[in-house]
Amino acid sequence: MNLAALIVTGDPALADGLLRLAAAADAHAEVAYGADEARAAWTWPSLILVGADSAQDVASAGLQRRPGVVLVTGDATSDAYRLAVEAGAQDVALLPDHEDWLINAFAAAGEPESGWATTLCVVGSRGGAGASVLAAALGLAAAGQGLRTLLVDADPYGGGVDLMLGLEEHEGVRWHDLAERRGRLSTATLRETLPRSGDLSVLSWRRGEPVPVSDDAVSSLFDAAVRGFDLVVVDVPRYPGDVGRAALRSADTTLLLVPAEVRATVAADGLAVTLRRDTADVRLVVQGPAPGGLTADAVTRALDLPSAGTFERDRRLPAAIDEGDLARACRRGPLTEFCSTILADLALQPYAYREEAA
Repeated sequence: MNLAALIVTGDPALADGLLRLAAAADAHAEVAYGADEARAAWTWPSLILVGADSAQDVASAGLQRRPGVVLVTGDATSDAYRLAVEAGAQDVALLPDHEDWLINAFAAAGEPESGWATTLCVVGSRGGAGASVLAAALGLAAAGQGLRTLLVDADPYGGGVDLMLGLEEHEGVRWHDLAERRGRLSTATLRETLPRSGDLSVLSWRRGEPVPVSDDAVSSLFDAAVRGFDLVVVDVPRYPGDVGRAALRSADTTLLLVPAEVRATVAADGLAVTLRRDTADVRLVVQGPAPGGLTADAVTRALDLPSAGTFERDRRLPAAIDEGDLARACRRGPLTEFCSTILADLALQPYAYREEAA
């Protein structure tokens, strides 16, 4: 395991306390009992925690100035801040008040800097357009290519994307469990606790009345998602709410799914204006067949949006969704081919590859 943090202190009680916080963050930390012992590993970890008892020793040792150094003390006095400056620390952590902050710092230090996931939102121009199906199919296709993928259900009244994937009985975290979450969320914890099938993890809602999700919880979730996955696909309702708006604001691309119908096209015109308030890159997806002969080109011209492509509705899918077996139905067909094209355009790299390249 890579060394995430080095603790420099001669105080056994402080060392034990900081190691406990590191364990809570699932981060590997080691203790150096003095500046000389710390010298060999000084440049390795992302985080260096210097106890107030060792600050003068570190300052006198002539160690290289570097980022990520924090002075840990039990007294927020002017002397502590002077010691922090002398020891080259950029922050001061006061115990026990800053334990949560330190856990977050340990968690951040323990995660590889391997790039950010691509976030893709999917919105339907009308009810029943098939946005949830498209989002789930994109997640399945990405996971099938070995991409670590998170499918997020941003619609508390949509019935749950976990149902169409047959994951509703799987144990794991739902939005209800994260509703009051505060602080940094470990990517490893997120991946391990969500319901999943292979490389596809799913965050949906529990049955019954939805609970309000705090802004801090939404922010923590999407922050962890882009740090821990290759692709994040979000099923966003037409009236997005706080979760949907947060997803749109973090999205690299938003796909607006429009059936080849006159009313759906008119509805998409107004919706596109609303979407652009929260997300910059909105692309059009046209779904056939057209009951009245409206062509995909005509829809594209009417909406004046860049096209992400078209596909034909697959008649097998409604039955597969009712059976919770969308994965089987998506092994082939026009929707699967379309999703493969979208993923090829995104040119995503698997998380493991990004870790090796970092």
